[in-house]
Amino acid sequence: MAAVGSSGSTAAAGPGAVSAGAGALEPGTVSAAHRRLKYISLAVLVVQNASLILSIRYTRTLPGDRFFATTAVVMAEVLKGLTCLLLLFAQKRGNVKHLVLFLHEAVLVQYVDTLKLAVPSLIYTLQNNLQYVAISNLPAATFQVTYQLKILTTALFSVLMLNRSLSRLQWASLLLLFTGVAIVQAQQAGGGGPRTLGQNPGAGLAAVVASCLSSGFAGVYFEKILKGSSGSVWLRNLQLGLFGTALGLVGLWWAEGTAVAHRGFFFGYTPAVWGVVLNQAFGGLLVAVVVKYADNILKGFATSLSIVLSTVASIRLFGFHVDPLFALGAGLVIGAVYLYSLPRGAAKAIASASTSASTSGPCTHQQPPGQPPPPQLSSHRGDLSTEPFLPKLLTKVKGS
Repeated sequence: MAAVGSSGSTAAAGPGAVSAGAGALEPGTVSAAHRRLKYISLAVLVVQNASLILSIRYTRTLPGDRFFATTAVVMAEVLKGLTCLLLLFAQKRGNVKHLVLFLHEAVLVQYVDTLKLAVPSLIYTLQNNLQYVAISNLPAATFQVTYQLKILTTALFSVLMLNRSLSRLQWASLLLLFTGVAIVQAQQAGGGGPRTLGQNPGAGLAAVVASCLSSGFAGVYFEKILKGSSGSVWLRNLQLGLFGTALGLVGLWWAEGTAVAHRGFFFGYTPAVWGVVLNQAFGGLLVAVVVKYADNILKGFATSLSIVLSTVASIRLFGFHVDPLFALGAGLVIGAVYLYSLPRGAAKAIASASTSASTSGPCTHQQPPGQPPPPQLSSHRGDLSTEPFLPKLLTKVKGS
């Protein structure tokens, strides 16, 4: 953990091991270790994606006193900020003076950079509160499928704010994604599956759409303002946590201030609720550590698996009924997520497969004898256009 936080190296042993010891390792050992890290990353991503949604749904549908969602959001921000502070303390090798000087420089002296984080922090705090509203009013599986609209919103904001370009396959996958979500919502509106007393699917849908819009905008805005910044992920999350705690308290006072003052901040807290808070606080930070070992295909595969896992668990825990309409919509979303996560080179190969089959002749791929093959044209239009536009790392940290 300390090695990951103190450097950008992907090697578990730290930056020294990369330069000095990489040559001493057998290629087979390196590839086997890398595969294990990828599988561990996949498991962590799937479990974190699915468990947070399922645990929130479970605690919000239990009979008895219901905890205040705004207090859970505030507690998650406090714990996340304290964790990042401890990690920064460890990076400074336990030297309090160095830590204080570092934070004074990074937070106060460079106050303009700190203030820039107020906007995404506000949006992330709103997003976390909206997730509680959405999951309280939608089945966990329906929410998991619908929430993938954040891929669509992130892509659109990337095109508008960062001037990125999408391949034709990615645009097609976004259309497929929207179609799948629409089918799932049509199934939900038609009364598919049991409905908990007091559940409002309309409010749940509005909350999840607003959450997806906020997730997409905050992620792209965060990337835009921090492009070229040298701050570590722990420093940025500490700064976000400071604003998030303050803004969360304002939201608590505005939405449930009287009730919290009357019943107490920790009213309705049970071990299951604390599990939700800890998952929300530490799950995203854990993903921030392992996500560097996961490429975009693996992240897309993890999203697909988490949808399946949420659906299976919802059947077991909440009596969720999977009808053909939901299965069709969820299948379209899973396929769209996979296609969207493909690298641009693979996307071009798939997009041109059908046309090449009809236009290729016996001489299409032949080179004149004695001549080298022509150079391959680079698909790079700058270092930003070659990555699929999945939600970025710090978006996941804050909004998972």
